Amino acid sequence: MADLADVEAALVGLATTALYPDGQTATSAVGVDCRIYRGWPTPAALDADLRTGKVNVTVCPDSAPGQTLTRYTSEWFGTPTIPALSVSVAGNTVDFSGTADVGQVAGILFANRTFVYRTVAGDTPSTVAANLAVFIRARQVVQLSGATLTIPGASNVVARVVADSSVAQEVRRQSHDVRITCWCPTPSLRDSAVAAIDSALASRVFIALPDSSQAHIAYKNTTVFDQSQNASLYRRDLIYTAEYPTILSVSAPAMLFGDLALNAIDVSV
Repeated sequence: MADLADVEAALVGLATTALYPDGQTATSAVGVDCRIYRGWPTPAALDADLRTGKVNVTVCPDSAPGQTLTRYTSEWFGTPTIPALSVSVAGNTVDFSGTADVGQVAGILFANRTFVYRTVAGDTPSTVAANLAVFIRARQVVQLSGATLTIPGASNVVARVVADSSVAQEVRRQSHDVRITCWCPTPSLRDSAVAAIDSALASRVFIALPDSSQAHIAYKNTTVFDQSQNASLYRRDLIYTAEYPTILSVSAPAMLFGDLALNAIDVSV
């Protein structure tokens, strides 16, 4: 779930790339050392950097309050996970293969009844077959050989494997202004640093967040502070508005067969 801290971190990354296009081990785009970080600088550290000709770039929320843009709860969305465990059926024989990773469900259907097993840590195709055999034997004879089950007399046997999938829902959408501040020892460095960062941000419409969502960014305004009380400080702020979602992600099981009998109990599976 992304929040404002993730937006700030993404903007720090973009500003770093703008000032160090060849990597942080190379010379910066403005020719001097640059420190780019979240938060507000401490006066002592900032003064020390300015005296040695360094540029500081900070990213922090603007003082203006954010806005909640949520109107309606959105639908759940996600992509089905392909199971690592496989199953094949030949007549009344069911054979399992592959990898029995945690989070998978194997099921066998015949005579309008289902027999289902959820994998646990340490399972193999053979243990999956063995556990299903236990359920089936409560109703009729079943032969087990390694990862293969044979059900004498059974017809129209169906076997399937599904895996839990990650699904998500946008539960809130909000916007917040973020201030990117360049603290520089000279006016020319201030202008160069701001131009590099603003160019990088202006070319982006969306920025990626850690939860795989996207934040929309848009330029809002610029403020300049040339403070007479500190002759070595030349400051300019870029303010961008970031609109981003709050997403709830959960692991959801998949359906195997529908409304039938699970391990001899009538439920939906």
